[in-house]
Amino acid sequence: MRLNSGQADGQADGQARAGERGGTIVVVPHTHWDREWYLPFQRFRLRLVSLLDGVIDRMEADPRWRFTLDGQMAAVDDYLEIRPERAERVAALVREGRLAVGPWQILHDEFLCSGENIVRNLELGLRRAEELGAAMMVGYLPDQFGHCAQMPQILRLAGIVHACVWRGVPARVRTSAFAWEAPDGTAVRTQYLPEGGYGNAASMFEELGDVPALPGRAAGFAAAMGRWSPDGGPLLAMYGADHTAPAADLAERIAASGLDMRLDTLAGYFADTNPSVDGLLRIRGELRSHARANILPGVLSARIALKQAMGRAERLVERYAEPLAALWYAGDAQRFLDLAWRRLIEVSCHDSVTGCGSDETAEQVAARMAEAEQLGRAVCDLVTAERAAAVPLGAHLVFNPTPARRTGIVVLEVPMVAGTGAGLATLDEEGTERPVPAQTLEIAPTVLDDAVHPASDLPVLLERIYGRVLFGQEIRDWSVSRPDRTLTFHVTARSDAPFDIGDVREALDGADGQWRVRILADPRQTVAALADVPPLGLATVRPVPSSENALVAHPVTASQDGLDNGLLSARIADDGTIALRTRDGHVIEGLGRIVDGGDLGDSYNYAPPAQDRLVETPLSVRVVPVWPGPLVAAVDIVRTYRWPASGNVPENARSVAHEDVTVTTRAELRTGEPFLRLRVTFDNRCDDHRVRLHLPLPRPADLSFAEGQFAIIERGTDAEGGFGERPVPTFPASGFVAAGGLAVLLEHVSEYELTGAGSELAITLLRSIGYLSRDRNAYRDQPAGPQLPTPRAQCRGERTVGLAVLPYSGDRPGPSILQAAEAYRHDLMAAAGYGPAAAPAPAARAGIAITGDGAVMTSLRTREGGRLEIRLAAQNPEPVTAVLRGPFTEATRADLRGRPGEPLDVRDGTLTLPLRPWEIATIQLQRPD
Repeated sequence: MRLNSGQADGQADGQARAGERGGTIVVVPHTHWDREWYLPFQRFRLRLVSLLDGVIDRMEADPRWRFTLDGQMAAVDDYLEIRPERAERVAALVREGRLAVGPWQILHDEFLCSGENIVRNLELGLRRAEELGAAMMVGYLPDQFGHCAQMPQILRLAGIVHACVWRGVPARVRTSAFAWEAPDGTAVRTQYLPEGGYGNAASMFEELGDVPALPGRAAGFAAAMGRWSPDGGPLLAMYGADHTAPAADLAERIAASGLDMRLDTLAGYFADTNPSVDGLLRIRGELRSHARANILPGVLSARIALKQAMGRAERLVERYAEPLAALWYAGDAQRFLDLAWRRLIEVSCHDSVTGCGSDETAEQVAARMAEAEQLGRAVCDLVTAERAAAVPLGAHLVFNPTPARRTGIVVLEVPMVAGTGAGLATLDEEGTERPVPAQTLEIAPTVLDDAVHPASDLPVLLERIYGRVLFGQEIRDWSVSRPDRTLTFHVTARSDAPFDIGDVREALDGADGQWRVRILADPRQTVAALADVPPLGLATVRPVPSSENALVAHPVTASQDGLDNGLLSARIADDGTIALRTRDGHVIEGLGRIVDGGDLGDSYNYAPPAQDRLVETPLSVRVVPVWPGPLVAAVDIVRTYRWPASGNVPENARSVAHEDVTVTTRAELRTGEPFLRLRVTFDNRCDDHRVRLHLPLPRPADLSFAEGQFAIIERGTDAEGGFGERPVPTFPASGFVAAGGLAVLLEHVSEYELTGAGSELAITLLRSIGYLSRDRNAYRDQPAGPQLPTPRAQCRGERTVGLAVLPYSGDRPGPSILQAAEAYRHDLMAAAGYGPAAAPAPAARAGIAITGDGAVMTSLRTREGGRLEIRLAAQNPEPVTAVLRGPFTEATRADLRGRPGEPLDVRDGTLTLPLRPWEIATIQLQRPD
């Protein structure tokens, strides 16, 4: 996707030579291919097939032709799925170096997917390109809406020494090449695409009637680009645009022009370019400047449900399914995981997860996200089912996704034993039984059905039974009382008692009159249990006879106006906001204020009406108790607001009509957790507005710290402007954002802003907009796409966003914030046991343990030959020493493509690994046979 960029047309003296202001003009024919955008995927693919049919035919007919396929293998794969018979023809052009493909699988958005997703994207793209003959070893990033800080390190770790970018480059870059430096100091030579981005030569070959236009346009191009290349050298002319093919007679026209100009691929251009960064201006970190091109920051908050779905799916695949399969599964689940990753990579596209496409496109993106999540869940089910076969019926298997020992809440459904009493216990690694504190959250009904039916209906009623399942539970017993004409089924969550439906039919043979049919469930309860589980390990929680529940060392309590767990206390104010007191007596007041404002923008750019009306005072407030403790305490803060029903575009204001909207904020404290969980829910019945959660800071801040892709990014309160877009200081954060002593832990990539002269953090909960792009947007001079209505982007219906707030000391967030974000985002996972009820419960088992302040595990998977591969990021401005412990005998470093490198010293199953600040390290471990 690109928007008009005001490219200089270059109508200079028609007699000027192309090379007077620079070197040879290297013309790179290409197409920028949005896989899905204002049209859904299949409609765009039809165009893709037609375009590539023509390009391939021309390239085979004329050996002078060169073509670059947008740096993404998705276009090749999508084409070959329709034209499989052309695979060898495509591969031949790739092997000849005339068709440049890869290195990416898809052109992703760098902020709205995880760092691991970026790595897998590059890994898959390189592999698929090499299967065709060769990968273009250029970090081509032509249309991303800004660039994440660690991209230079990611590229170098994959063996790529050149990058090529357009959007986000700051104003201080005044040449076409600069050294882009990652937080760890890794730098990559980066080609900037000024004067029109990836279409800087798109109009060079347009005809002007009978007048020869090419000489003048080429001279103008050379003059414009020569200013960016003061030292001379070849000038990169990107001849292409969105979804378009180059002129069919391009090669002939260049040959006949007599100009210093040649055709090549992007790979060919960089083959003659020195990758050294010596002497180049160094730009460190992320590229999010509005100075030279629009970066369209509104995509961070468009269709927030897509961001939530992406976060859930990535987390399930990265941190549950893959580690479970690698550590605890005897079979092979790799094909399922590969398919899940392909779906995750597809939806990371810069017009997909961003939500800036049509409603049809958004629906398809959501479906593929759901598929990735379902595949991840299926692998988790596969692995836990295998392990749960050794766990007694009634007990639960618990998995810890964190590479450190965790004592945390896990929600289980367990039986209630009347009279004798029951508790929970687990076995540690030595097999010693330990009591597990528990709290009842909900008691299930025992009478599922009780009704009278004529005997003639009984055969039909028995058809409700599937195997042994009735009303979602399994039959453990049944009885027929003919004197009372009563049929009773006793069901339970899982049963190993014998059952044959034929026995029931036989017992009812000859029944007449009216019969009472009862379905009675064993008494069961949903409990929160405080389980202790080894790092990346498994434990069993089982019911045991007990006269009383295990004691909670640090209970949490709820009262009419607040919560307290000994680390934090939360008091609910009359206006529904929260005053949070820390253990050392510091108080943060006013947390959780809801602010609703207008938005007449589009999916790319927020734009408030000139006559905006902010609504932040509720009409009513009430507090509803939910859970009293001692493990989990929660209250619902129910506030009703009167929000304008829509925008009023003609008057540049909000409507007079309104809707009364109830916003419920669940505030929750858990034992031992130093943060307050918040979950905001409301039914959105309004259009053209933005809803934000405001969180006052303990102290004013002029810096924020946001966890993103393998790094924590430091940002100020301003954004650099200079182009045709309002530089709004809203930014993305993945795991958390912190400022002024308050961290906000996040479940998915969220948009935030440091507001009120640095006194508050505002987190966007919802942005409702009705157009893909508006031709007139107060915060953007140019259209960003077609003015296409997108009514479903208004995001009507129930909306829920979860996050947590954590006070901290010091100027910047430390390792404790990373640990809290890890715990908040990665709950313990449980699966019901189904082994023999009398079987002994297995002892706890550890997987891989990782220690080291600031050392964050982002991936654990199986590689070829059964090797384990772990990726770590040192998210710390100081050096980090990571220590890995587990059942492994050898270790080697690897690059981001999984190729083993230098061996590492392993002693007694322990690896000590020094890491540079912000270093990304990939380690492969060999387990004993």
